[in-house]
Amino acid sequence: MSDATTSAASKGFSAPDAQLGKISVENVGALLAAAADVTLILDSKGVIVDAAAGAGDAALAKAWIGRRWVDTATVESRPKIDALLRDALKGAPPRWRQINHPIKDGADLPMNYAATRSRPGGPIVAFGRDLRDFASLQQRVAEAQQEMEREYAKIRSAEKRYRLLFQLAAEAILIIDAGTQRIVEANPAALALIGKPLKKIVGGVFTDLFDDASRRAAQSFVSALLVAPRLDNVHGALAESGEPLLLSGAMFRQDGVSSILVILSRVNGGAPMSIDAAGALLALERMPDAFALTDKDRRVLMANAAFVDLAQAASEDRLRGEPIEKWVGRPGLDVDVLFANLQTHGALRNFSTVMRGEHGTIEDVEVSAIDVSDGARHCLGFCIRNASPRGGRERLGGRELPRTAEQFADLVGRVPLKNLVRETTDLIERLCIEAALELTKDNRASAAEMLGLSRQALYTKLRRYGLGDLDEEALSD
Repeated sequence: MSDATTSAASKGFSAPDAQLGKISVENVGALLAAAADVTLILDSKGVIVDAAAGAGDAALAKAWIGRRWVDTATVESRPKIDALLRDALKGAPPRWRQINHPIKDGADLPMNYAATRSRPGGPIVAFGRDLRDFASLQQRVAEAQQEMEREYAKIRSAEKRYRLLFQLAAEAILIIDAGTQRIVEANPAALALIGKPLKKIVGGVFTDLFDDASRRAAQSFVSALLVAPRLDNVHGALAESGEPLLLSGAMFRQDGVSSILVILSRVNGGAPMSIDAAGALLALERMPDAFALTDKDRRVLMANAAFVDLAQAASEDRLRGEPIEKWVGRPGLDVDVLFANLQTHGALRNFSTVMRGEHGTIEDVEVSAIDVSDGARHCLGFCIRNASPRGGRERLGGRELPRTAEQFADLVGRVPLKNLVRETTDLIERLCIEAALELTKDNRASAAEMLGLSRQALYTKLRRYGLGDLDEEALSD
């Protein structure tokens, strides 16, 4: 656009004298007031000499009369007002700028202003448009976007969780496009069973995996799944090795695309594998007892929702790759006992210990664990549930002792004697303090006297073991 065109556009009407020359001053004022939500008349120094506004803001606009325009705005808006006044005094084409006005006991009032001079040497007229509705719409859009991002985060977290289960599953699993019958995904167990790398399996036709005698059965298996919800134990044999297999599968839809989940199991590998294996994985995820799987270095590979809750973690992603002893077991002796028994016996049942949350909570739990070794794969599985009193075990002060003599004996030769003695002493000291507090109904002065300690010494030990809440008065004693 040329400068001449811009100048003409900035002047507005092409023949204002012919059309508007006979309008009275009162009518001009009414037009100016109606042209915007807020209309300000200012002198050359930027002082508001008159104002007009709608019914909702009339009182506010009238209160501005006699004040400098910049004094009615927030700090960050004042340079914009200076620019508006400067352009108006120069006769430059008006530009719209957002100005925020502070409101007592409320949110700032957002306005969009343009300023122009009525005539050379005359007052400046500032037209303001109320942006509150627009700001409210922006806020709703932002909140909707944040909600969408939270939902996407949940979906991504669920996708990561089930992808991990897909990769770790011992069963051979294939995902097939129902329309093209080509293989979309294959887990490591399927690659090992078929004996081909991933790049040679993905993209290939599913029926090409089978020999000539069972290819028609594989084709019928896929066709039947297009109309049946599930199908189990269809016989087939691999083309490469001739190994007999049992096929089980089900169809599902995702993002409007139909896919087929196929589980391949060896005929001689025990009980036939069915699509119920997927239900078992889902049950593991939703079971009320906490479950976690770690590698040989005790680092978490996966954890179900109950374990995430006990650990007080934001998500499973925060746990993955971290050592499980960060949450399970008392540091030092307790952890050594747990893993020494697991290493020696390959399995552990009802081991009494604690589960520590990231926010400081401590839960008494019982751990059952298993060492799973399958060739190159080495994993540790942990099932954790809330501890419940059991008959026949030693108790001190009404509380169950979490360790036995046999468990201590397993540590001889693994842990220095001084560490054993120190940890055992700490355990007995903590249990005695808990028993004294229970007998005195949490009267710390009486508990200190019962234990033969000063109150300050008792408070020091309470802080050390994280027992009770110590208020400022107790800490100052």
